[in-house]
Amino acid sequence: MVRLPSSAINMPRFFIWFPVVVSMLMVMAVLVPTLSPTVAQYLHPLTVDSDPENMLLFDEPARVVHRQKKGTFEIYDLLVVGVVNDKNKNGVFNPDTLANIEDLTKFAKGIQWQDEDGKTQGVIASDLIAPSNVDNIEQGGRGAVKFNWLMEDAPINGEDARAVRSRAQNQPLLNGSLVSDDGQSVALYIPITSKGISYKVAEMLRERIATYKGSEKFFITGMPIAQDTFAVEMFEQMAISTPMAMMFIFALLWYFFRNITLVFSPLIVANLSVMITMGLMIAMGNDVHILTSMVPIFIMPIAVLDSIHILSEFYDRYPEFNDRKVAIKHVMQDLSMPMLYTTLTTCVGFASLALMPLPPLQVLGIYVAIGVLLAWFLTMTFIPAYIILMPENKFSGFGLKNTQLSKDASKIARFLPVIGITSIRYAKPILLFVIALSIVSAYGMMRLLPNDNPIKWFSESHELRKADKILNDNFAGSYMAYLSLSTENTLIDFDVYENQLKTQMQNSALPKIRQLAFSFPEKTKTSTSKDELLSALILFVENKVSTANSVDIPAWEDALGYLEKLLAEDETFKNPEMLRYISNLQDHLQKSGTIGKSNSIVEIIKTVHRELILGKESEYRIPDTSASVAQTLITFQNSHRPDDLWNFVTPDYREANIWIQLKSGDNQDMVRVEKLVLDYIEQNPPPIKLNSNWFGLTHLNVVWQDYMILGMIDAFTVTFVIILLMLIVLFRSVLWGLLAILPLTFSVTVLFGAVGFFWKLDASTSLFAAISLGLAVDYAIHFLSRTRKLRNNHTSWKETVKAVFDEPARAISRNVIVVGVGFLPLLLAPLIPYKIVGIMISSILIFAGFATLIILPAMITLFENKLFKK
Repeated sequence: MVRLPSSAINMPRFFIWFPVVVSMLMVMAVLVPTLSPTVAQYLHPLTVDSDPENMLLFDEPARVVHRQKKGTFEIYDLLVVGVVNDKNKNGVFNPDTLANIEDLTKFAKGIQWQDEDGKTQGVIASDLIAPSNVDNIEQGGRGAVKFNWLMEDAPINGEDARAVRSRAQNQPLLNGSLVSDDGQSVALYIPITSKGISYKVAEMLRERIATYKGSEKFFITGMPIAQDTFAVEMFEQMAISTPMAMMFIFALLWYFFRNITLVFSPLIVANLSVMITMGLMIAMGNDVHILTSMVPIFIMPIAVLDSIHILSEFYDRYPEFNDRKVAIKHVMQDLSMPMLYTTLTTCVGFASLALMPLPPLQVLGIYVAIGVLLAWFLTMTFIPAYIILMPENKFSGFGLKNTQLSKDASKIARFLPVIGITSIRYAKPILLFVIALSIVSAYGMMRLLPNDNPIKWFSESHELRKADKILNDNFAGSYMAYLSLSTENTLIDFDVYENQLKTQMQNSALPKIRQLAFSFPEKTKTSTSKDELLSALILFVENKVSTANSVDIPAWEDALGYLEKLLAEDETFKNPEMLRYISNLQDHLQKSGTIGKSNSIVEIIKTVHRELILGKESEYRIPDTSASVAQTLITFQNSHRPDDLWNFVTPDYREANIWIQLKSGDNQDMVRVEKLVLDYIEQNPPPIKLNSNWFGLTHLNVVWQDYMILGMIDAFTVTFVIILLMLIVLFRSVLWGLLAILPLTFSVTVLFGAVGFFWKLDASTSLFAAISLGLAVDYAIHFLSRTRKLRNNHTSWKETVKAVFDEPARAISRNVIVVGVGFLPLLLAPLIPYKIVGIMISSILIFAGFATLIILPAMITLFENKLFKK
């Protein structure tokens, strides 16, 4: 390993310019195809993927079901625009605000454009839900229903405005969704062709909203806009917060080493590592995903970590030689092997992510591992070459001894021996404290629950978070989940079915049915499907019921019931019994308090049935017969938006869809809803056996989070075992290997125990589980490697402690301060995942550093005789 730095010392200019040229080529490989469509045909351009759906493999069963069901029920991703007016006693139901709402609706319906492939993108105008774009279902005389626009034109007076509210609140499909629970606000649901255009559409809506002069306020939220906005802002984050962190690290390096030219070198190594790695990742055809955007955040502290070890020892040892070439050779000879092992352990931590079935995590793990190896190579070559190319006079007055103001060392140098002495003096109390804190932390880890919410990726002051809170306080919820219920659909040839039906009817106990079986009515001969055949038979029998004599009527009524039952068996969700089952399931969910509201075909049937029976509230119910249900559905087909029915049921009525609105996008809330449904179906079996499938973004978030947690457990276990084996090989001792992994184990246990007590296991924190192992073991490897070497020069461990807590401990403490504290500026980021990464990186490095300097000396003291054999 010493050959690399030796080559760099002998050929410094090559090892300086080679990585610079490579990084420039990588930057060009990314920028040129991004800017030039012609080049993009040959090289992969920079593309951003903000869709958490792509966390899952394309053929992942949950994702396949999601795509299929969205197509089946014509479900689109939604932007939710809430309109609130707290200045008017009638809320938004005043002429001025409703005029603005109508204008925004017309504007939104016109948002469309052609993309590069010629496909129409934008708003699905026909499915937009707004006061002027939905029906008011009302009574039109006995047996008749009228369908008028809820708000055909903006009202011109307050009475008409309030009438709009009254009509909306009388529509179960709209009350709580379109109009708020308190009747003061309105929400518009704007369907878009794809999630990736949500930010663009939202910006266009905001521009239009800015032209309104009313007192109302508009809020835009929804899962798609949260995901798309994150994609836009994460680039701003990379361009602002990361450089801020590097500037802070630069300032700390200058404080410690007081040589501005020298301290540029770690930052150059970090930036070159990031540029080459990101360029390689993009050039290989990988999108910049929400997770892979964090590649620079992980590479930079690791690259700086190794560089600081070199600079720290070089700073301490340079005054011994006053010759940069001799000093750097001694430094690299001492640090080459520990740096190699810390690099390998870190690579193992990240590479373990490749074991997970989540493509973005696999890419993140692989390319950070590549970046770490690259950073190690540059640290071993670029740093020595950089030092050699610096003139000797730049090191005048450089080094710890040359900068001391007295015989005593610096503040850190004076403080570290105290830690060493304290650790060996109070070894047993320290061990007891470690055991006690580990037990408490282990209990905290047992409390860990996977929970995430894309809206909560933003700080509480972000406009999306504010909009989310206001809308979910006022309406039934802006988070959509969908539950599909279906019966098994067995395909059968019509002629075969007709013969089977005749045979079944011939064997019936009902005389009229046997009579029909031997002579099907003339109208059935044109039938081409089961539905047409049974409907024709039912119509024939209904005529017989109305024209037969009093003696035959009961027999014909029995025959009618027989045929309706056959039709109901085929058209499951025209069956009143099945519809009542769905209604009861919805009531169960509503009473549980876990959802804001649910809608299904049930609300359509009940509402139309109520208006058919003179608008009586007592008639807001499921009709008693399948024929009556069919009548309500036929009536609804006369509305302005008849195709809305197919959002809730398939045309063959064998599959139904329940829309569920949640006030929270937290995974655990969705998990609770899914469990409620599962328990209800198990405890209350449906009249006909059903298959159930969840789909929607909230459900997919649960699926990939579960994969992430289970995958992290596997990756963590594999990584832990591999790192332990590597440590045993490095130190050629099982006992030393176990000792080296102790600070790592303790740090990770305490860190994630604290997460269990005070935070949640979201994507960012769970991501850190496996990779934290590689980071946390760095200090222990350096500490123990130097300890074993220094012990050979002393007669006892107590004497060795003084040497260990000299230069080796100073290097570790400088690393703790520079890297651990240096990434705290990420806490200023507006994006929560970046804040969490900043906290986690800082916490694990700071805590692992202190654990190394306090726990390891104590453990060596207690097991000195076994560790240092005579």
